[in-house]
Amino acid sequence: MSDTIKKYSEMYEEKLEEKMISKGFGEVDSHDEEHVMKVVCKHFDLELTDTWQSGCDHYMYEESTADGYTVYVSTHDAQGDICVSENIFYYDNDLSAELKQAIYDNDHGDVKIYLSMLYDGEYWIEDTIRDIYIELVELYTDMCKDELTDEGFDEPKSIDMLNLIANNE
Repeated sequence: MSDTIKKYSEMYEEKLEEKMISKGFGEVDSHDEEHVMKVVCKHFDLELTDTWQSGCDHYMYEESTADGYTVYVSTHDAQGDICVSENIFYYDNDLSAELKQAIYDNDHGDVKIYLSMLYDGEYWIEDTIRDIYIELVELYTDMCKDELTDEGFDEPKSIDMLNLIANNE
């Protein structure tokens, strides 16, 4: 690769990172779990809370069975209209998909999701938020690349291909 193409590629990557940072998706911040949570909540106009209140769009919490087993409830209904086969989960690892679905289903702004275990260090909450963040990074990367193209910057891959064609390599 020629020095000119290499410099262009580096400049393109810098401009892309600047745009990503301006949207809250910079490389450095992506390692900060608190930042990741804030960005995901901001994108979906979402509030995650561990304070029970009516009016939440979704509820996820632990309950105990009559014989002392822990089960997990995931529902849209605060009034307790629970369908055992649809809203009760025996394992907490099933809750990740439930949380993700609740976030995507409620993507209408000003959403509040109650998670009784929000600050209990539950891995599945962090994993779910991280997965959604990665999906958003892909979305915003594409948007930023489109913006750079609109500003007259071609993606380096296409420049590399043109260089190969021009040099008959």
